[in-house]
Amino acid sequence: MEHQHHITLPEGSIEKQTTTLNLGPTHPATHGVFQNILELDGERIVSSEQTVGYIHRAFEKLAERRPLYQITPITDRLNYCSSPINNMGWHITCEKLMQIKTPKRVDYLRVIIMELARISDHLICNSIVGVDSGAYSGFLYVMQYRELIYEIYEEICGSRLTTNIGRVGGFERNFNTTAFDKLEKFLKEFPKVWKEFEDLFLRNRIFMDRLQNTGAISAERALNYGFTGPNLRAAGVDYDVRVHSPYSSYEDFEFTVPVGKTGDNYDRFLVRGEEVWQSLSIIEQAYRKVQAFKGAEAEVYHAEVPEFYLPKKEDVYTKMEALIWHFKIIMGETAIPKGEVYQSVEGGNGELGFYFISDGGRTPYRLHFRRPCFIYYQAYAELTKGAMLSDAIITMSSLNLIAGELDA
Repeated sequence: MEHQHHITLPEGSIEKQTTTLNLGPTHPATHGVFQNILELDGERIVSSEQTVGYIHRAFEKLAERRPLYQITPITDRLNYCSSPINNMGWHITCEKLMQIKTPKRVDYLRVIIMELARISDHLICNSIVGVDSGAYSGFLYVMQYRELIYEIYEEICGSRLTTNIGRVGGFERNFNTTAFDKLEKFLKEFPKVWKEFEDLFLRNRIFMDRLQNTGAISAERALNYGFTGPNLRAAGVDYDVRVHSPYSSYEDFEFTVPVGKTGDNYDRFLVRGEEVWQSLSIIEQAYRKVQAFKGAEAEVYHAEVPEFYLPKKEDVYTKMEALIWHFKIIMGETAIPKGEVYQSVEGGNGELGFYFISDGGRTPYRLHFRRPCFIYYQAYAELTKGAMLSDAIITMSSLNLIAGELDA
């Protein structure tokens, strides 16, 4: 939908005409349900206004009526490009409230899954930035390795996109040998593929001209908005939740936090690309640590929390006590301790936080999701003002805006 209107200028001046354009909410280039009302002078953006609310699902309100495990699938549907991080973040929040300490092997297995999810997220974001600049081949090439990541998820929990992976205290079951075989295959083959992908883009003059000096934000403005994750680091601020507030034993790993300078679309692309290499390093370290466990320790995949951890199926089918506990946990009939906690994790596109208040009932009294995309979208008007219409599309992709978590 578009219409034209006239700007009245002082007498003797030439009348100037601008166009109002609805970019979205159902536009194929916006990768989701986003509406941007743009005022255009030719192809240059004079101003824009964002509309939030097209995909509102009232997740926070839904959570107030659901026991802990029924909230896990809700978190899946925030940033669905890296849903295991959302699941782990929620479980770690519950563990913080209930003061549950997870075994080291559980922490390392979680790190493997979260870093695979981060790679999957960055892989999608950077390849889509390529598509939006006119290069489709890289996207098609790397997607087969996102598929391999999904196969690893599938071996662990039976799901692929919205995984519902893990449990409070750990995992539902131990990782099988097929999951580790697929992980080894990924670690062996993917680095070469990612190097080829980067070779296609990093010094490509057309690509650089499209991304450099577009969608830029300063470190000061990014901090004022509340930016986190790769979008903040690309602006020159080295904040990473994994380093500044470690969880899941991230303090046991050596890795570098990539930081940019200009905060433009190209620096965001570079930061995410380097983070993929860092995630590969973390996964290799974690996998070595997991392999070091022997005997009974190698079978540990959850903490001892019987009031929130489902009994074994063979016990549920043969023992009355196990059946009762299974029923109580599934139906959410176990009371949660009173308390108030905030826990954040380094999501694929920024700091994903959970503010959890419990009044001692069976469901949260209040649960707030800190969704990074909601914060980035507030800055979109500033980032696109004065830019070309084509730059607006790439900037949206480069910010990694996910409609699912924009308006929870």
